[in-house]
Order: sequence, then C-alpha cells, then structure tokens
Amino acid sequence: MSLARSVPPPMTVAEFLAWEETQALRWEFDGIAPTAMTGGTIAHDIIQGNLVTALAARLRGTPCRAHGSSLKIEAGGSIRYPDAFIACGPFNPRATVRDDPVVVFEIISPSTAGTDRVDKMREYWNTPSIRRYVIIEQEGMSATAYTRQDGRWTGRVLWAGDMIDLPDAGIALALEDLYDGLDAEALRAPSSSATPET
Repeated sequence: MSLARSVPPPMTVAEFLAWEETQALRWEFDGIAPTAMTGGTIAHDIIQGNLVTALAARLRGTPCRAHGSSLKIEAGGSIRYPDAFIACGPFNPRATVRDDPVVVFEIISPSTAGTDRVDKMREYWNTPSIRRYVIIEQEGMSATAYTRQDGRWTGRVLWAGDMIDLPDAGIALALEDLYDGLDAEALRAPSSSATPET
C-alpha cells in the first residue's frame, strides 16, 4: 500500500523512526530510504476492515491482539505498516512499533505485488517471530497463506469456501468473511484509470 519514493540520504532504523515522527504522512522504510504511504481503494478498505474486525472478535480473551495498519512493525531491518497483524507477547501501550508479530497480512494489488511478494516476503522471513504471512487478493476472492516450515515459506492458495488457519494464534477465519460487502463481479471488473490502486 505504498509507493511514492522519497530521496533523503540513507538512514538507520533509529534515524528513520525519529525522522518519521516529524512527518505529516506515514512512511515505510526498506532499510535504506523512506517510501510515502498512499491511499487505497474501497475494496482494500472493506477487506481490511472485515479482516481486523474478524481477528479482534476471535482473539478476544486470548493473549494475542490484532492490529491494523496504523501500527508499525520492525521486520528484517525494515519498518512496515502491514494491513493487519497479530502479536501475542507483552506490550507497551505507548509504543508505536512492534517487533514480535506472529502473523502478518497484506492486501495485494498490481501496484504493490512486487513489494509484497518479494521484498516483504524476505523481510518477514528474516523476522523469526513471524510464523505465517497471508497475502490477500483484492481483485478476486483468493489468498495465499505462507507458513514457516522446514527452513522456507510453504504456500497454500485459498479460494471461496476455504479457511485461513492460524494455529499460532489459536484461531481460523473464513476467507469469504473478508469479502463481506463486496460484489464478486465488481472485483473482477477492470478498474478506471482515475481510480488509484493500493
């Protein structure tokens, strides 16, 4: 969900976090330079809202918490704002960054596919606390759930009727619930050139 590139000099994570505190916009950090976060589509917003709501309801009463894209994670030397994530450890309520996510979710679009499937895949692998990485499509009802297994990511493609199993948090989600309020045909329709992508 990013993508306007900035050109400040290379930074460390600590320098980036101090710099971002002074900015009006939200920025991600790829380990070298910041990238401004841009707005998203209505489909992205609906899927994200459904996802965070479903996670929060199922995690109530457990040690785990669902977080949305207003909170940062530190992953593999980068700072990211995932569309949603689950963390299960103790936390400082005033912190703005978590370094212990267990499951991370990204809602993908054509403009973010490279970052989500390559850069973030590597960063999340290099963060041992992350046991699962779920990439959710916004142009059709589908997701790919990656599990850390035997020294690599093992992926499973999910379709309508499938469950997203999250045993690390003790819950599961119906994929269809994430698309509640969206018309399947409208998702597949070509987007207008005037409509920004996330």
